[in-house]
Amino acid sequence: MLLDIPAAEAAWLIAALLAGGALTGVLAGVFGVGGGAVAVPILYELFRILGVPDEARMPLCIGTSLAIIIPTSLRSFSTHYKRGAVDMSILKVWAVPVVLGVIAGSFIARYAPADLFKLVFIGVAGISAIKLLFGRDSWRLGLDMPRRGLMRLYGGLIGVLSSLMGIGGGQLSSLFMTFYNRPIHQAVATSSGLGVIISIPGALGYIYAGWPVAAQFPNVAALQHPLALGYVSLIGFVLFSITSVITAPMGANLAHRLNKKRLETAFGVFLLLICLRFAVSLVLS
Repeated sequence: MLLDIPAAEAAWLIAALLAGGALTGVLAGVFGVGGGAVAVPILYELFRILGVPDEARMPLCIGTSLAIIIPTSLRSFSTHYKRGAVDMSILKVWAVPVVLGVIAGSFIARYAPADLFKLVFIGVAGISAIKLLFGRDSWRLGLDMPRRGLMRLYGGLIGVLSSLMGIGGGQLSSLFMTFYNRPIHQAVATSSGLGVIISIPGALGYIYAGWPVAAQFPNVAALQHPLALGYVSLIGFVLFSITSVITAPMGANLAHRLNKKRLETAFGVFLLLICLRFAVSLVLS
């Protein structure tokens, strides 16, 4: 038994986490995202089954997702960097404001209501899905990247939203870069580096934000040490990481060969379904 769950059900949960980790790793490489858009909904269902209360469930998903993104994004970034596809000048401009945004988002997470995390997820994932499904090359905000001041502002916003959504920032930064006429492959590769910058301080911030939660819910085993540190589930982290680290380089290599439009369509439909799932939970809560 795992946390008083029947052995058969525990086996299905473990299998789902391992499969989710594999898919997370592929998406991290293909789309330059940390895989949080996949990890968060899978973890949400897992923690629901484990009896995690609603007010702690979504931040636990997000904190765990950010921790999972650490090894995934490191492997994905390494593969893209070796191909020479990463624009390091953009990462250097974004590094400080993104980290500051992540810190601000982690602070918000400590005091925000549970519904805020779902609303941010729905908003960001919904916009990304629309761009993936209906976007055209003519959708542009400019023909070149904006000045440093506006870039830093964008970086801070990406950091805040990513830390509240549990993503590595790849969806947001790829969207941003393509709106400013950067090639999709360069946007994907550069965005993979952003996952490294966001995930490490983000996971640490959620450990801090959720540190009192174990005492608040002493009867919820999934929130207790050593199964969790604050809003980071060590079970989810370990099982997802096992397979995501293996498949992340595969996804990065696929990104340079596969038909991007078909992949983007599939990912866009997936994001819309997740938005619908969280929207229903908001209505029923």
